[in-house]
Amino acid sequence: MTKREMHGDSGWLGRTLAGIVAVGVLATARPDPPWAWAVLGTGLLSFLLGTFQMKRRQPVALALLAYAAVSAALIAGLPGSNSLVLVLLAVADIAVMVFPQGYRPVIAVGIGCAVAFGISAWWWDESDSWYLSQVVWTCVLIAFGLNRRQAEVQARQTEQLLEQTRLAQREHARAAALDERGRIARELHDVLAHSLGALSVQLELAEALLDEGNDVPAALDRVKRSRRLAVQGLVEARNAVAALRADEIPALPEALAALVEQHRKDHRTEVGLTVEAPPSPTPDVVVALLGAAREALTNAAKHAPGRPVDVRLDGRRGARLTVRNAGATVGENGFGLAGMRERLALVNGKLEAGPDGDDWLVVAEVPDE
Repeated sequence: MTKREMHGDSGWLGRTLAGIVAVGVLATARPDPPWAWAVLGTGLLSFLLGTFQMKRRQPVALALLAYAAVSAALIAGLPGSNSLVLVLLAVADIAVMVFPQGYRPVIAVGIGCAVAFGISAWWWDESDSWYLSQVVWTCVLIAFGLNRRQAEVQARQTEQLLEQTRLAQREHARAAALDERGRIARELHDVLAHSLGALSVQLELAEALLDEGNDVPAALDRVKRSRRLAVQGLVEARNAVAALRADEIPALPEALAALVEQHRKDHRTEVGLTVEAPPSPTPDVVVALLGAAREALTNAAKHAPGRPVDVRLDGRRGARLTVRNAGATVGENGFGLAGMRERLALVNGKLEAGPDGDDWLVVAEVPDE
């Protein structure tokens, strides 16, 4: 917050114009007693010093402007003094300033001017209507200054609100960027874990063919398949990043069918897919469920190679994905499953994994919102 905002600075141009007006009006004054010129001179000097100290030294400015207003009000009844201009300009400047004491300094100066007008009216035998007009003009200028002060305070509050809004928008953008990075990192982990898991299985088979049977053609076929899996993994990683950035996520049943078909080809394993009441979840839910399916299939190939796998998708109550395979034994809190639980928790879902008779069962479920 700048000092201009704190002290209600109206600008050097406005202060200069006010000073010119005061000097111009007082230059036409024709008071008879010589001492009146001394009062007008000291009052004008106090006003000029005070109005240009509002920005730097508020207490000094208040004292100088209060002196200018009250001293000018004391000789306002003197014919030809033209001192009312000093009173009006000084009280307007005081009303503009924002004091720690609130409106009390403004009220005190206003009362002081009213008393000084009364003394002046009594000394120079002015009428009640004259006194009333001086007080009314003073009140009008005080109200004008308070109105300008309120406008400046509102402008300052608006600027502070805009700054807070900008800060909030930056924090929101930063949080969105971090969230996007987290989504991309989780998806890349799943894609690469699936691809590398399949690649590892193919290489192990090639090594076994060479060590045990010296079957070079079959081993070469496995190596070629491994190369295709590596290339496919890179393509899937690029597609995952592109889809996440643009939220161009395919429909869940189609994406799941493609994943199942690819697993069937890579591992030559029987994989069944059943879809009941196809759901239409949000992109975040699609990504989370696909990641859960990919992790479950990777674990099935790693821990129960060649055993049949059954995948079911039920969209009657939200989205429920079930992956069942025979013979696999995976820790219920393995790294991959723990990551899936964290991802599903972000979309208010849950993942359960454990033995079900002779089978291993993974259930990922996201309820309707």
